Amino acid sequence: MRRAIPFAALLLVAGSVLARQEGSRPLAGFSSQEAQAEQQWEQKFRAIPSADNLREFMKLLSAHPHHLGSPYDKQDGEWLAAKFKEWGWDVHVETFQVLFPTPTDRLVELIEPTHFQAKLAEPSLPEDPTSNQQSEQLPPYNAYSIDGDVTAPLVYVNYGVPADYDELDRMGISVKGAIVIARYGGSWRGIKPKVAFEHGAVGCLIYSDPRDDGYAEGDVFPKGAWRPPDGVQRGSVMDIPLHPGDPLTPGVPATSDAKRLDMKDVQVFTKIPVLPLSYADAQPLLAAIGGAVAPERWRGALGITYHVGPGPAKVHLRVKSSWDMKPINDIIATIPGSTAPGEWVIRANHYDAWVNGARDPVSGLVAELEEARAFGEMRKAGWQPKRTIMYCAWDGEEPGLLGSTEWVEKHVAELGEHAVAYINSDSNGRGYLEVGGSQTLETFANGVAKDIPDPEMGVSVWRRKQLRLIAEASSEEERNQIRGKPAWQIDALGSGSDYTAFLDFAGVASLNLAYGGVEESNGVYHSAYDDFYWFTHFDDPTFGYERALAQTAGTAVMRLADADLLPFNFGDLSSAVEGYVGDLKRLAGRQSAAIRERNREIAEGLYNVPSDPSHPSVAPRPEAEPPQLDFAPLGAARDALARAADHYQRSWDRVGETSGASPANGGFDKVNEELLRSERALTDPNGLPGRPWYKHQLYAPGFYTGYGVKTIPAVREAIEQKQWVVAQQSIVSVAKVIGAEAAAVERAATGLDATLR
Repeated sequence: MRRAIPFAALLLVAGSVLARQEGSRPLAGFSSQEAQAEQQWEQKFRAIPSADNLREFMKLLSAHPHHLGSPYDKQDGEWLAAKFKEWGWDVHVETFQVLFPTPTDRLVELIEPTHFQAKLAEPSLPEDPTSNQQSEQLPPYNAYSIDGDVTAPLVYVNYGVPADYDELDRMGISVKGAIVIARYGGSWRGIKPKVAFEHGAVGCLIYSDPRDDGYAEGDVFPKGAWRPPDGVQRGSVMDIPLHPGDPLTPGVPATSDAKRLDMKDVQVFTKIPVLPLSYADAQPLLAAIGGAVAPERWRGALGITYHVGPGPAKVHLRVKSSWDMKPINDIIATIPGSTAPGEWVIRANHYDAWVNGARDPVSGLVAELEEARAFGEMRKAGWQPKRTIMYCAWDGEEPGLLGSTEWVEKHVAELGEHAVAYINSDSNGRGYLEVGGSQTLETFANGVAKDIPDPEMGVSVWRRKQLRLIAEASSEEERNQIRGKPAWQIDALGSGSDYTAFLDFAGVASLNLAYGGVEESNGVYHSAYDDFYWFTHFDDPTFGYERALAQTAGTAVMRLADADLLPFNFGDLSSAVEGYVGDLKRLAGRQSAAIRERNREIAEGLYNVPSDPSHPSVAPRPEAEPPQLDFAPLGAARDALARAADHYQRSWDRVGETSGASPANGGFDKVNEELLRSERALTDPNGLPGRPWYKHQLYAPGFYTGYGVKTIPAVREAIEQKQWVVAQQSIVSVAKVIGAEAAAVERAATGLDATLR
């Protein structure tokens, strides 16, 4: 067992001494004089956000269900536009027409060996004043499930990810012709029906097991924060790993006159009908399943013995939706830049929700609103950003990132010329700062975090997270490594929020910011109970971390908008790429070893015979040994990027040793043009193999993870899927992209050198 250092003790030791050390840092990208002025303005900005305002904004915006196309969604959008205008922003609304199905018929019933019909509804609770708005709510369903009416044996598939089906193969159990029931977790929900269909299933049910987000974790709502028995997670099952956005207009904006696909040609609908269940509805279904007892790690927390099946349980599943076109309205608010208006810093969150959505998305949206109000106050006091700032409120995020994707697809050429960075938030809670994004912004994000006070702990939010990492380290060596690093790593981004189109399609450097991890849960995620009552009782009752998010994101926006020299760090990118390439080599080795082990198991007869002759498994066959992949092109590109990043860092250090930027002649305009486009160099117009919408070659959501990121995805997923020819081809194509990035960084470094002559 590892020895953990008490986190509270670390905070007591760290305290004010560490905070004073952080305050002495130079401000990257600014001259000494400009840095002092910037810091003064930032301090004024961070004093403005009000917890009372944040609370009132949330109460109003989450007062009613406001899914795409609903009356309150429209009302919220109009209110948001009016508030931006009130605070002095230039505002316009961009409207798109998208396909959004809503359910007209839903049925799940057990017909053998006994009869049970699922409620498929969330009851109102007397303690929760907005849970009784059923007439305004979308009922529990999965958007973009195809219509269907199927009756079949039921098979339990754990989380329903590919590895679970490998386990079923070993047990001799097939899902061909069956309806599968999978629990939420382990991957994004849309992966579960996709993998089930690939294995021959005819329907899919997804339920929330209390082991994952119910009573096994803590008291359930309304006594506690966790999912109650009748709570249901709604959500889209659109195949986002192929592309997000309107299903009928992939790659182009869904304007009123857009050419649309026929429904039969859409690729992102599920191939089998799907519905979500509460654990109260799921328990009788699971209890009726017989056959083999589920492996121990598959067992949830319901008071039953978990069996896999198939039989004797047989289920009737029926889903039908109204497949209507709906308008979505994106709110775009702008403050023009004073000296570089053609360079855009973009900040956004979405405003639609599955139901009331206090946490998702209103907790992130209200922070953005307070930032916008604060910037309005700052402009009255004389502040004006050098670059243009755009604040956006996206509509239609929940069904499939619709509003942001359509806007990016419409403006992709302009973004290529003008976008500096995109800063996203979504849900927010109480706890630690979590940052994901482009590695070029890693040092920048750490610098911002060092200037934000934690609402509860008396240190910066950066230090609080560092101390948690130290406390959770498994050895003294690891703890010392963390102590010695000036920055913690930010996470690579997959999908799941509105940064996806900016980063993966348009190649805009992006950050996703949120707080969380303390006394919170996802127990009401996408349910009718994600509302103002839940949030103010169990998530962030004081709105201290709502205020911290506004301070964090707003400071990041200001710093990017005002910097003389854009504060990108290519050493962080180079280190990340080196790690990714090493990961690929190790993955190829593991995959070869796994194939050899599987062949051994087959030869020794370790796979079971089918447990039900009426649903036979396909007898496993040995696989050919994979070829030796040649990683030399990636290694050469990695080395070129490392050399360019080192050159750029040396040039950066020469420009402002300890005092930030100080150009000797002519400023940094040309260098900033190179920096602004540097993320674009990491894209390939051909996209990923089989997924042309995804252009970025370092980051993408996994084909079988949905939200979870795959780094260097073209190569990684080809290895995972044993597509050896594609893997070798992708090694070459990705190496070219990394080489192009190295050339872009070298141009920026050379340009920076020129300012010193």
